[in-house]
Amino acid sequence: MGKAVFYHAGCPVCVSAEQDILQLILAEQVEVVHLGTEKGKVKDADAAGVKSVPALVLANGNVLHINFGASIDDLK
Repeated sequence: MGKAVFYHAGCPVCVSAEQDILQLILAEQVEVVHLGTEKGKVKDADAAGVKSVPALVLANGNVLHINFGASIDDLK
């Protein structure tokens, strides 16, 4: 099974969601991507269907949008 990818932008909503995700999913099973510091991965998040962050892209490609911290368009 592939890894899930948790995308966030570093805002308080995102950081809180990251902490919660890492309590639910083993760290080895999820890649955490901070789009504020890894600007090159915004394109990957957009292509995966992420519309806002924080968001969790599951290994099967489903996107779970968690709360609303920032629009992916604001990060481009």
